[in-house]
Amino acid sequence: MNRRTKIVVLGSALLLSATAASAATASDDAPRQQEAAALTGTAKLYRSAGDDITFSFDAHLAAKDTADPTKATGTFEFSHYLNGAGARAKAEVDCLLTGGKVAVVSGVITDSDLPGAEGKRVGVTVHDVGRGDRLGYSWASTGNPVETKELPKCVSSAPFEKVRKGTGDFTVVPWRPDF
Repeated sequence: MNRRTKIVVLGSALLLSATAASAATASDDAPRQQEAAALTGTAKLYRSAGDDITFSFDAHLAAKDTADPTKATGTFEFSHYLNGAGARAKAEVDCLLTGGKVAVVSGVITDSDLPGAEGKRVGVTVHDVGRGDRLGYSWASTGNPVETKELPKCVSSAPFEKVRKGTGDFTVVPWRPDF
């Protein structure tokens, strides 16, 4: 082999090596399998009396669990204050169902300053419509989560509350089970 041939062979080997490395990196950076469903975001509810009511969600159902919405994971938090009085709570997700731009998430309260709330299951419904998101919650008819008796997983009310303008950034990833 002459010098020129050696350079061409060496250059080809380097090019093949770089292409293989690039392909390996590309596969490492390949998009992960999409979630089966998700609900994320934060918003404040609109109340004419000035109540400060906030809901935040970070709930996910992995693609491998698409057949079982009770395998959803994550947390959601909510708080309600008026004139310095009120309470907050954090719940561990135990179910997530979505259809189109509507999500129902439930979870068990793990941390709260509302006496009697810890250990109670609560559910929240979100309708993700962009600037006019809406929200509902399982204790709508009872007044607070403590008064709700043994709520099943993935149960809530219709999304009857309006989100305060400029605060709704909910994102719902629709669930598409194999039926």
